[in-house]
Amino acid sequence: MSEEYSEAVETAREYYNSEDADTFYFTIWGGEDLHIGMYQSEDEPIFDASVRTVHHMADQVKQTIDDSTRVCDIGGGYGGTARHLVKRFNCHVDVLNLSEVENQRDRQMNKEQGLDHKIDVYDGSFDGTPFKDDSYDLVWCQDSILHADDREAVLQEVDRILKPGGEFIFTDPMQTDDVPEGVLDPILARIHLPSLGSVTFYREVAAKLGWEDLGFDDHTPQLPRHYGRVLEELQRREDELSGKVSNEYIENMKKGLRHWVDGGNSGYLAWGVLHFRKPEQ
Repeated sequence: MSEEYSEAVETAREYYNSEDADTFYFTIWGGEDLHIGMYQSEDEPIFDASVRTVHHMADQVKQTIDDSTRVCDIGGGYGGTARHLVKRFNCHVDVLNLSEVENQRDRQMNKEQGLDHKIDVYDGSFDGTPFKDDSYDLVWCQDSILHADDREAVLQEVDRILKPGGEFIFTDPMQTDDVPEGVLDPILARIHLPSLGSVTFYREVAAKLGWEDLGFDDHTPQLPRHYGRVLEELQRREDELSGKVSNEYIENMKKGLRHWVDGGNSGYLAWGVLHFRKPEQ
């Protein structure tokens, strides 16, 4: 199946499937979620802040989600979001995620928590999903679309699988519209792509699709705070990772996290919750 993926998507798949990456993210990032957290203090646990992001987003769609709602979480990582949504709303969630290694952990945690009857996990990429047209009331995504080499195609796919009147809510690390050339090169080198998306870009694509713009909830300061917390946690627990994660990976991760912190503090990155609705037909 992997030969069907674009070069950028395959690069992301290989990375997240690697033993080093899986061990790092599962150990340091909180064990259930792989997205940016919303922190209430500088030293808050990554897990707690990550859960807060899910609940913050869920609050924005709580009027339209109940036990009959079908949700698709694209780029769902270890599936923490799906488990949070099922526990809160008793909805059904399909998780689509690129990394088969992460998906194995996801399925195991679903089973251990008695939620596997409400969550189905699919191996695949969000720029070509296996789902039928008009399948979902809500599509959800956290900090994953940045890895796509054709982000417009991802939104087109979301439009295809959303029911008329369905909603799309997502976060993504983004660049601002006035980034000087070269400023974000260290970050872009990490994701092997020439650019990040932007609020303007996503809104323009949404407008072309005819979606209603339900707003951008700006939480940009959380981006450098989050990557800074992950860096602190990595440094604090480095001995724990010794022998489990290669020294080369750890050193490269430290550099990468510092680039995200610096980029966030430069004023040329953005992060927050974008929310759209597909029109009724």
